[in-house]
Amino acid sequence: MIFRQLFEPESSTYTYLLGCSETRKAVLIDPVLETIERDLAALQELDLELAYTLETHVHADHVTSACYLRSLTGSKIAYPAMDGLPCADVGVAEDQPLTVGALKLQPLFTPGHTDAHHTYLVDQPDGLRAFTGDALLIDGCGRTDFQNGDAATLYHSVTQKIFTLPGDGLIFPAHDYNHRHITTVAQERERNPRLAGKTVQEFVAIMAALDLPYPKKIDVAVPANKLCGDCPTDLPELLRQIGGKSQQG
Repeated sequence: MIFRQLFEPESSTYTYLLGCSETRKAVLIDPVLETIERDLAALQELDLELAYTLETHVHADHVTSACYLRSLTGSKIAYPAMDGLPCADVGVAEDQPLTVGALKLQPLFTPGHTDAHHTYLVDQPDGLRAFTGDALLIDGCGRTDFQNGDAATLYHSVTQKIFTLPGDGLIFPAHDYNHRHITTVAQERERNPRLAGKTVQEFVAIMAALDLPYPKKIDVAVPANKLCGDCPTDLPELLRQIGGKSQQG
């Protein structure tokens, strides 16, 4: 598998480029509007053809580039099927994995940050990779105070699904605000300060006490992302004017 972890600093978002070395087909997980040129350059450098963009959920802190990439490359847009977005070409679910060449991305339903959030598992000879979106971050987790989020639901998603994966499985989150890149299932299971050794009641109390500010871009980003990023041409400038990070964890 060809693999790149790409970073967008304004929203601290990780986009993941996965390519099949046999077919040269590729998928971008959680692409960001402002980094289209970077992502196209990476595809060209690696001699890959973009087959799909794939979202873990409807994001509140940035706008996806899925629609623009589709118009430029002919790629298809994949979203969790339960989001029911008319703009998506493909719906994914636990019984509807996404195949890209020889790669299989297995969805794992992990609600709590949003009600339709999915993690994606890629099992390779060198081990398991889990792309956890905002459900599980490094030493943290996604917030649960909007988009039908629910702390108890997130607790069960992480502890009963992600934490039951092999301990040496690699965790690649959608965000990190402290310049970290990767963690493992075992590390988060053992030391995540919000989740390790915590009861569901303790976790719910921790999440209720976070007191995070209202996301600056949510009122622009969520409607745009429900259109797969098919948005007014002046939206990138509007996002720049809004500015600032909207922490999701």
